[in-house]
Amino acid sequence: MQLLYNSDSFVVVQFDPPEESTHAVGSRGGYEIVDKMARKEIYLQGAVAESFQRGVEALVQQGPDEALLDEFIAGFTTLAQQPVMLH
Repeated sequence: MQLLYNSDSFVVVQFDPPEESTHAVGSRGGYEIVDKMARKEIYLQGAVAESFQRGVEALVQQGPDEALLDEFIAGFTTLAQQPVMLH
């Protein structure tokens, strides 16, 4: 697990596939996105996770811009249904 992004609106954490797995991000690895304002989270894996990764990489190559990253991430969090629960 690795914290990749933390803004006022979102947190993005990457979960790597188990070391014994030889598959790409799609084999149990992925990204968890927490929408701080909506208090919801979503877990991306497989093709959606790969699309998310490519999009973020393209934005970072243009020059990291928090507003653009937040806008891009917000496009994925519209699907979030899981409420954030504190234990």
